Amino acid sequence: MNKTYCGLFCLPHGSHLLLGLVMTFALCAVAHGQSSPKPAFQYEVGDVRVSIPTADEPRVKAFGKESLQAAAKYLETGAASWLKRDKACVNCHTTGPYMTDFTAWSRRFGQPNEDVLKNFVKAVPKEIEEVRETETETKGLKFYPGAFFAVWRTAGLAEWDRNVAGKLSEPTERSLRDMFMRQSESGAFVSHGEVEIPHITTDFELSLQAARAMTAAPGWLAGLKDETLVARVDKLKQYLRTSPPKNDFDRVLKLQLALYLPDLVTSADRDAAFALLTSKQHADGGWSTRDMSPVNDWHYEMSPFVLNLIKNLPDADKPESDAYMTALAIVLMRQSNIPVSDPRIQKGLTWLKREQRESGRWWMHSLYRGNYHYTTYIATIEAIKALELCGELDALTAKKN
Repeated sequence: MNKTYCGLFCLPHGSHLLLGLVMTFALCAVAHGQSSPKPAFQYEVGDVRVSIPTADEPRVKAFGKESLQAAAKYLETGAASWLKRDKACVNCHTTGPYMTDFTAWSRRFGQPNEDVLKNFVKAVPKEIEEVRETETETKGLKFYPGAFFAVWRTAGLAEWDRNVAGKLSEPTERSLRDMFMRQSESGAFVSHGEVEIPHITTDFELSLQAARAMTAAPGWLAGLKDETLVARVDKLKQYLRTSPPKNDFDRVLKLQLALYLPDLVTSADRDAAFALLTSKQHADGGWSTRDMSPVNDWHYEMSPFVLNLIKNLPDADKPESDAYMTALAIVLMRQSNIPVSDPRIQKGLTWLKREQRESGRWWMHSLYRGNYHYTTYIATIEAIKALELCGELDALTAKKN
């Protein structure tokens, strides 16, 4: 008999990056589009079937060891299912978060899936070559093809090296060099193409992921001697230090930048980010991603479809709390050494524990197409990260009296 539990489905996303990142991006976008038939399942591996997430999935009866293990199973199944597809690409909503964050929890959930690592390694170009800058047809925005994929791929490889291997690998070093070949003159990594809130938004957010990649790679930054790369790193730092925030999402992400590169964030910026984050907390203890930006300011150009989707949600005028932003707010506070006992964190934790679903996941409505709800996987990763930083995963290893 087939095993069925809830989750998220993604259609094939194009070829591996070795055949051309820009082509991959275009194929990914097509695969996400409205014309794709709605699948029966989000993920499918062997006899395990993972249904498409919905808002009405029942909440867990009791948060604890079993519900956390269910969350891990959901995340593992999602990553494994992604690899089973004939043409799977490195992405921001499943294998990307799996590599950047799930790999840190091996002592909790066991050895991460090495096939995901192999997929990322395979996506790194064998030879690092110059990349030609191009521009969008509509507004003339200049960007380097493949920047988005290169950043997520590199961040994933770097976190694997830090959390699992314990040393810098040759593919990660090569991926870092390729990533910096796609850096814009401003020092930023430009996020072009269709917006997928929250992981394809502003240039600052993508550039922050690049900073994470280079600081996570064991020993890479400290041992860097290549003058060209040193100059590119300096340009990235300058951009992150001085670029004006596009929205409140950028403003609160300054707290994460302070974790990766503390010298780039002033105490005044930290204080302002904390005050802003506190002001955004809802009475129910949660936060909402949609509170973090006017709809038009998530990206340099929003499609009419996404604009209409967000503006026509039932709670558009007063967005409800969601799992991703609630978890991220807790993560930002804990990474900034705010104690777990802080009332803001305690209220957020109460919200998260209450909102976990029977499948183990945390529901979140997709703000991209509103059909496959990719952000449910992202929200679940972020929720586990918040819980880990608050000591809540200790339930997995606690011994019964």
